[in-house]
Amino acid sequence: MLVNLLDFDLQHLSEYCESLGEKRFRATQLFRWIHQRGAKSFDEMTDLAKSLRLSLESRCTVSPLKVISRQNSKDGTIKWLFDVGDGNAVETVFIPEEDRGTLCVSSQAGCAVGCVFCSTGHQGFSRNLNTSEIIAQLWFAEHTLRAERSTQERVISNVVMMGMGEPLQNYSALIPALKTMLSDHGYGISRRRLTVSTSGVVPMIERMGKDAPVALAVSLHAANDELRDRLVPLNKKYPLNELRAACQAYLEVAPRDFITFEYCMLDGVNDSDENAVQILDWLRPRGQMQLSAKINLIPFNPFPASGLTCSPTQRVKAFSQILHNAGLVVTIRKTRGDDIDAACGQLAGEVLDRTDVSSRMSKQKTIPLKAVESF
Repeated sequence: MLVNLLDFDLQHLSEYCESLGEKRFRATQLFRWIHQRGAKSFDEMTDLAKSLRLSLESRCTVSPLKVISRQNSKDGTIKWLFDVGDGNAVETVFIPEEDRGTLCVSSQAGCAVGCVFCSTGHQGFSRNLNTSEIIAQLWFAEHTLRAERSTQERVISNVVMMGMGEPLQNYSALIPALKTMLSDHGYGISRRRLTVSTSGVVPMIERMGKDAPVALAVSLHAANDELRDRLVPLNKKYPLNELRAACQAYLEVAPRDFITFEYCMLDGVNDSDENAVQILDWLRPRGQMQLSAKINLIPFNPFPASGLTCSPTQRVKAFSQILHNAGLVVTIRKTRGDDIDAACGQLAGEVLDRTDVSSRMSKQKTIPLKAVESF
């Protein structure tokens, strides 16, 4: 079987080249050809010796993902559906803005966390993506967009691991992918512009702080354990006090001086004034230092299986004002790509549920969420 070189960060590619009897600097040349220039044919790599190119040809490949479909939103957002084999497909979203280009990357085919407001969670979980499948999303999007724009300048300035899946439950594949994105010989993404979003896998937050400290976003959605247990089932394993401690420790190594907390606004569920005050109390428990935070309020993007609706605009603004008046930085996310189901919480891809998540979640739907709007 051929080795897919998209699986290697620069360190592992250097070790691989050494195993072929080559100098380590050859790995840097090869890495640049693949990631900076988008080469997938070894014949293109003209500054490599012909003997090395022939050796690589017989052993290796640069294999991108097969594109199943592409959708273009009226606001410029692009969504690709990629085939990852065995009947599974994942989605990747590019969001253009005046001062940046952001790519939302998937880490799993499906998701096992099962947040009740997330379309991906409702479809269940199939498997983790490998490093090459994570990087291939960026590789394809970057070089496709450059070709379409007739430029050699970098198009994607920001990457967010906010696509399908829980990145920190795929840690062994995630870290090499992050290192490739960060490498100056790869994509040169700034640590401040590379964000991993997690629903709160506490031990992996701590590990990432040592292995690849990048910007951190945490899916909060409730600041009391009883409600968050229902919205984000992972909270039962890693409750809010443990999550807060992990976030406080992460700030010591984070490239930004704050952590972003994502909060999906659900009508009559988590959007009361009391819920807003609970956020303030959680960020600054009595007698403790306040956790440096930015709160990102996300209008819920409905999908049929959820049984939920978005908080009215005035309620979102009132909720935001309570947090703002307490001195917090608060943003209300602008919905992008909702006409092609590319907005937050809408990514679903095509996944064969092999974990019985769907049936378990159907039972959860009987929980009267509107009855637990505050505690």
